[in-house]
Formats: sequence, C-alpha cells, structure tokens
Amino acid sequence: MKLVRDLSAVSDELRSGAVAIGNFDGVHRGHARIVERLVALARQVHGPAVVFTFDPHPVRILRPEQAPPPLTWTEHKAQRLAELGVDFVIAYPTDERLLSLSADDFFDLVVRRSLDARAMVEGPNFFFGRDRQGTIDLLRRMTAAAGIQLEVVTPVLFEGQIVSSSRIRNLLSEGRVDEAAEMLMRPYRIRGMVTHGAARGAKLGFPTANVNAIDTLIPGVGVYAGRARVNRNWLPAAINIGPNPTFGDDALKVEVHLLGFNEVIYGCPLEVEFLARLRGTERFESVEALRAQLRQDVKQVEQIALRHPPPVE
Repeated sequence: MKLVRDLSAVSDELRSGAVAIGNFDGVHRGHARIVERLVALARQVHGPAVVFTFDPHPVRILRPEQAPPPLTWTEHKAQRLAELGVDFVIAYPTDERLLSLSADDFFDLVVRRSLDARAMVEGPNFFFGRDRQGTIDLLRRMTAAAGIQLEVVTPVLFEGQIVSSSRIRNLLSEGRVDEAAEMLMRPYRIRGMVTHGAARGAKLGFPTANVNAIDTLIPGVGVYAGRARVNRNWLPAAINIGPNPTFGDDALKVEVHLLGFNEVIYGCPLEVEFLARLRGTERFESVEALRAQLRQDVKQVEQIALRHPPPVE
C-alpha cells in the first residue's frame, strides 16, 4: 500500500480504478463494508482500490472549536485500510483551497482529472464540496453523466444501531473500550511520548511511563487492562487515566505500567491499546491499600492479556 499526500504526485498507477472519499476516522466496521465493495469494484474495472481522505479533518479548519478528537492518526489509518485491501491512500493536506471548491469543481478535480475514476463507493450520508452542497443524489447524477459506476453501501448495524465514529467516541469517553473494540474490529489504540513524572509508581513497586503529546481521543477516566508496544514488542500493561487522588494530585494523566519491563524509555514513542476497563479511580486510605489494589490490577491484566494475543504488524 502506498500513502500519498499530494495530488500532484498522483501517478498513473493510482488512476482508472475505484475510489472512496471520506474521513474513515477509526476505520470501523462501516468503513470495512465500504472497502470490501471498493476492492471488488476495483477488480471489476481492472484498476486500483483508492481511498481519498483528509488530513486534518475538514472541521478542524472550518470550525476548530467543534472538531471532534480523532480516533486514529494518518499512518495508522492507512495501515488499517491496507490490511482491508486498499491499494493506495491519499491523505490530502486539507486547506482552504480544497474546502472552497464547489461540489462540481471538487468532483472534476479529484474524481475525474486527478484519479480518472472508473467506479466510486460511498455511504448514504456522503457530502462533498463547499458547505457540503454535494449530496449522494448529486453524486449519482454526476457519476452517471461521467460514465462512472457508483455503489452506495448501506450502514452497518451493531446491537441495533448504526456503527459510526461518533458512536465509538461516546463509548470510549465512557470507558467502554470493549464495546468500542467490537465496532473497530480491534482494540482502541493511542500513541504518545514518554516523559518524566513524579516517580510515585516506582516507589510503590509499579513504575509507570507517563505518556504525553497524545494526538487522538483519550478514553474516559479509569484503570484499564491493555498492552503497549516498546521496541516493536507488545507487552501487557496496566493503564491509569485520570488523577491520583490518594496523593492529592488532580491533574489528568495517562500512566502505563509495563508488566515485566524495567528499561528506561524517557523520550521514546509509545503505542497503547485498551482491552478492558478494570475499575474507576479512587482515593485509598493508605499507600499500602493502594499497593494491594495495584497487585490485584496487575493480576487481572495478566489474565486478560492471555485472552488477547498481540497484533501481528
């Protein structure tokens, strides 16, 4: 799979195939259905399966105060799409010029001139062009006039409700990471940089990596079982999101205790996956009571990790 960030860099190998346009935030089950049909149509027209997405989300430029936190970063999104069968991902650097294009001009520039698409696949709520003036009905008329095959994919339901990025964000914000994983088809993942903290975990016998500069949604406050990738290896991890009330610390932090790992990783990147929420954060009457709870947390993490083999990447 090739990740492209500039339309001027689009070569002939990206043209004359099937195209899907959208944010694909999280790459969930609904997106997987679109990609399944995209790949099938690409094979029919004997061309590549291409996803055109935006970096950043257009709302972050148009209405930054309303922009939702993303569920994944661009490289991971492209990786997930490739695993589903996409040949090329165009992560277009969203700018005012692109957002000012009318629906007609967007269709002409992206679909016809840049990609020379032979087929398109979209969901029923697809919009394009300035002020979202391009609807799926308009796209039907445009593709028909251009001789481009269009398939509109029905939404995917999970427990009776449509799978969507906003629904997944709500679940993660409530700490329901296992339910979010069902719709994401894998555990939810964040990334950040390891920085120095107060070193309280080390004094308790449970050293933690303090993770900062996280550029995606942080799940709700609580203690989680998960795993983290260090030097390409996935290790079981106990994750605390929130304050440390036992020590009178009200600052929101992401702290990761890596089971069986004692190396110094300050300044290193860390990817963390969430498998299950263990409990909420609470104030303990003594340090020893906190230490006893941490021992129980680690045991639960070990048991849960055995049921969830690490990803192969």
